Amino acid sequence: MGIIGKLTADVAIPPMLTIRQIFDDSTITDLPAAVRAEFDRAGAAHGLRPGMSIAVGVGSRGVAELPVIVRATIDAIKAQGALPFIVPAMGSHGGATAEGQEKLLAGLGVTADSMGCELRSSMEVDQIGTLPNGLPVFMDRIARQADGIVVINRIKPHTSFSAELESGLCKMITIGLGKQRGAESCHAMGMGLMGQNVRDMAALSLSREKVLFGIATVENAYDRPCHIELVPADHLLTREPELLDIARKRMPRILLNPLDVLLIERMGKEYSGTGMDPNITGRASTPHMRTSQVVGKLAVLELTGKSGGNANGVGLADVCTQRLFDKIDYDATYANCITSTILASARIPVIAATDREALQLAIKTCNAADPAAPRIAWLTDTLHLETIRVSPALLPEARENPQIEVLGDPSPPAFDDHGNLRIG
Repeated sequence: MGIIGKLTADVAIPPMLTIRQIFDDSTITDLPAAVRAEFDRAGAAHGLRPGMSIAVGVGSRGVAELPVIVRATIDAIKAQGALPFIVPAMGSHGGATAEGQEKLLAGLGVTADSMGCELRSSMEVDQIGTLPNGLPVFMDRIARQADGIVVINRIKPHTSFSAELESGLCKMITIGLGKQRGAESCHAMGMGLMGQNVRDMAALSLSREKVLFGIATVENAYDRPCHIELVPADHLLTREPELLDIARKRMPRILLNPLDVLLIERMGKEYSGTGMDPNITGRASTPHMRTSQVVGKLAVLELTGKSGGNANGVGLADVCTQRLFDKIDYDATYANCITSTILASARIPVIAATDREALQLAIKTCNAADPAAPRIAWLTDTLHLETIRVSPALLPEARENPQIEVLGDPSPPAFDDHGNLRIG
C-alpha cells in the first residue's frame, strides 16, 4: 500500500443514492428530414449551384448524431447538383497531422465510404489576411480550392472563455479550417481576447473566402439535437450569438450547489474539449470564463478510448487514477494545450492507485463544513447528467427541488477486489 492508501485508509465513503435531474427533453426525431427542410427553407440563399465543388468542414468534437447530420448535409448538397467533399476542420487536433485528423473523423463515424463522398485531409493552409492587431488569418488550402465552403458544428458554450461567440460555426471557420497555424494565431493573445479574435477572424474570412453557409445544431440537456439551422454566411455573425443563448438555456447542469467533492468516472474529448466541461464542474482553466458551480475537490477516474490519449483538461482535477495516467499520450495532449496556450490543462493531478483511494483522498482533503456528512456528487461524465449519484447530505435539497426525482435508497459503492469500480 502506498502513502495515499495509508493516509486515507480510515476515510469513510458514504453510501450514495441515485437521483434523476429533469430538464427540457424536446428533440428532433428525424434529423435527415430536418436538414432537408432547412435547405428548402433557405432556397437560393444557400448559394449552391449545379457543378460546384463544395468543401464541407467537419470537426472532431462530440457532436450528437454527427454522422447522420453530415450525411444528410452531403446528400442535400448533392440534391442541388453540387459536388461535396469533406475536409477535417479541427485546428490542432489529431496530433496536428493530416493522418491523425482523418483517423479522428473515422472514429466518429465520418469516412469517405459512410458519407458517400471524398475526404481530403491536409494541414496545408494559406494566409488570407491579417487583423489590425497583427494576428495572421489562415484557411485550409484544399477548402479554398473549392467553389464553395460549408461548415457543420454544434453551437455551445466554450470551456475556457465566455463571449458573444464561443464554440460554433465562426470558431470552426477560424480555428477548425485554420488548422494548426490558424489555431495558434487565434489563441496567441490568450483566452481574454479569444471571443473578439474569433469574431474578427471570422469576419475577415467571410469577406474574402467562398463560405456559403453553416449547418448549426443545438443540443438539449440529454445530448440530443433539439435545433438544426442552415445559417447563410451573411447572417453568421448575428445569428450565432442568438443560437448560443439558446444553447446556454438548454445545456445540463448539476442542480445541487455547492459540492465538497465531485467524482467523475470518465473524461474524454467526446464529452468536452477539456475532457470534463468546466460549465459543469466549475473548474475553468482560465479566469476568462463565467461559472457558477462550486466544487471543493474534483476526482476523475478514467480517460476514454475515443480521446486517443489526449488528456487535455486533466489538470483541472485534483485527483486522478493510475489507470488514467497510464493512458495519457503526451504528444496529443501537449499539442492541444500548447496550441491553446493553456498549459494548466495538461498538469498532472495527484495520482491514486485505485478508484477507492481517489475518492477517499478527495473526501479527506475537501475541507467540508461537516466532515461527517460531505456533499458529494458522482457523475458518469459531464455530458450525461440526467441520472447521477449523490451523498445523503444532499438528500434534503434534492427532495425540495421540483426538477429532481429521488430514485431509491442510499447504498455503498461497489468496488472490486482491487479497489476499482467497473466502469464501462
